[in-house]
Amino acid sequence: MNLLALATGAFFGAISRFALSQWTKTVWKQDFPLATFVINVLGSFLLGLVIGSHLDSTWTLLLGTGFLGSFTTFSTFKLETLQLVQNQNRKTLVLYLGLSYLCGIGAAFLGIILA
Repeated sequence: MNLLALATGAFFGAISRFALSQWTKTVWKQDFPLATFVINVLGSFLLGLVIGSHLDSTWTLLLGTGFLGSFTTFSTFKLETLQLVQNQNRKTLVLYLGLSYLCGIGAAFLGIILA
């Protein structure tokens, strides 16, 4: 049952990330990697809700580890950070790093409070 919950959540999380990322890239053409930023901050908020709700272990596995684990993307965040470094886009780099960490932690905290 746990493996099925994890796999189901991961399947839908990855599809949701792909869809939101593709849509965001069609409406945002600036240097700032908005798609990954929105996905990671939203995922942080939702994980805060999951953790703060004290769901049973199967639901936490489905939603937290499965869905949100595949919805959010630490590796793309780091890749885009390195691309900003390579392109010497320092202002966007500092903004992206600062906002990602501050908003991510703040969103998770807000999710826990609102749960």
